[in-house]
Amino acid sequence: MVMTGLLAGCGSGGGGSDGGTITAYVYGDDAVKVQEAAVKKFNKTSKVKVKLVPVPGSDYVNKLRSAMGSPSAPDVFFNWGGGSIKPYVDSEDLVDLTSTIKNDATLKDGFIPSIMTAGSLEGKVYGVPMRGMQPVMLFYNKSLFAEHDVEPPKTWEDLQAAIKTFKAAGVTPFALGGAEKWPELMWMEYLLDRIGGPEVFQKMQDGDPDGWGDPAVLKTAQTVKQLIDDGAFGKNFNSVDYGSGAAPTLLSKGKAAMHLMGSWEYSTQLGKARDFAEKDLGWTAFPTVAGGVGDPANVVGNPTNYWSINARTKHKDTAIAFLKTMASKTYAQALVDNGDVPTTSNAASMLSGSPNPKFATDQYEMVEKAPSFTLSWDQALESKEATTLLTETNKLFAGKSTPEQFVESMKAEK
Repeated sequence: MVMTGLLAGCGSGGGGSDGGTITAYVYGDDAVKVQEAAVKKFNKTSKVKVKLVPVPGSDYVNKLRSAMGSPSAPDVFFNWGGGSIKPYVDSEDLVDLTSTIKNDATLKDGFIPSIMTAGSLEGKVYGVPMRGMQPVMLFYNKSLFAEHDVEPPKTWEDLQAAIKTFKAAGVTPFALGGAEKWPELMWMEYLLDRIGGPEVFQKMQDGDPDGWGDPAVLKTAQTVKQLIDDGAFGKNFNSVDYGSGAAPTLLSKGKAAMHLMGSWEYSTQLGKARDFAEKDLGWTAFPTVAGGVGDPANVVGNPTNYWSINARTKHKDTAIAFLKTMASKTYAQALVDNGDVPTTSNAASMLSGSPNPKFATDQYEMVEKAPSFTLSWDQALESKEATTLLTETNKLFAGKSTPEQFVESMKAEK
């Protein structure tokens, strides 16, 4: 069925379009039921119908790339913003939504500003938020913190003191799924933001060849090396993964005191260790770093997912009308009911119905107040550079390269 949808003609080009349908590709996971309900509701009143095509997650990027180069390209498609859409922006395949959003109150005022900015490229908006927010947060084991009389770290000095305390007690300070590389990147992202501010990574995202040579990048890599040398992640983190639940289990079983992870850590713990999630899982913001210029309210992670519109669509007005429904209270409520925290500006009043209202509200307020929300680097950069970044980050964490070598390797990546 999925392949039938992928190969069928749609409104963005020839290939058998019936003239009254637009096709929307979406990442095919459990959350797709929210988009299915939204399409069903929209189609009740729209003359031009939306046809939703869920594509299996593991196939999504490749299927989209193939489809976008064919006559049967989708009119609307799910993406991560940033580097995930840059090739389509460069080839002028996307509708620039900047002026549309500026002149439409529903879209302009409907979403948290930092979320809209995070999905933009070079100051232009190409996507509208369509799923929940996923900031990276510092999770901790409340029982361990109480037992050892430690407070959640607010400063880098607090964090270093906590590392010493937990190490002395035989507890790994931080769980880290180093076997999968991407969890390591979260440390780089937050440290660079706190040390140099979001403008430094923005240079890299914009293709500035001098970006990786910024002194803040070297300082970030050096700080990571210091954490490793101090035993912050224990000795075996390179063989620990996240997907199997190994890293989260270290936290829930009291083997590790803290875990820097995306907000989905809560639902992961709820599924694997419900009692721990409900009683002993704590969360806080990433601490400040002395001498850094980044705003301590900044966040990193996955702001959300976005809908973008194919520039070749025959039904641009319908596509925009569909995207506007993402700002509706009905859609936001559906996300809340699914356990997500919406990125809409009207979401705060709905969060009392979340599985954990306090966690949802804290997460929402963290993002709402953030001056900047930096997209995860491996999604913000184009695939070739992102692959090199993950490899070099892993080498740094594994002690196979120095901070200086990390910088030189990334500067050489064009």
